[in-house]
Amino acid sequence: MVTEIAHIRVRPGAEAAFEKAVAEAAPLFRAAEGCHGIRLVRSVEVPSLYRLLVEWETVEHHTVTFRGSAGFARWRELAGPHFAAPPEVEHVADVLEP
Repeated sequence: MVTEIAHIRVRPGAEAAFEKAVAEAAPLFRAAEGCHGIRLVRSVEVPSLYRLLVEWETVEHHTVTFRGSAGFARWRELAGPHFAAPPEVEHVADVLEP
């Protein structure tokens, strides 16, 4: 299992619209092959900064299967207009469980 962490900066003033777009797109992620969950967190100190955390079975489920899908295109259509810059994405794996 890997976690995708997308560092997303949204245009100031677009926070509510972005959050609504992510809520609308969440079922697209949940329905994607290899997706085990999605979470959106917002910075307390920098309100226009978010982290989208998506649990994937493998990196390829994200980078190949999901990114090549209509669900990904729809996600970008919904959320993309609110981005201040392209998201920075990394994948991490647990090394110490809680």
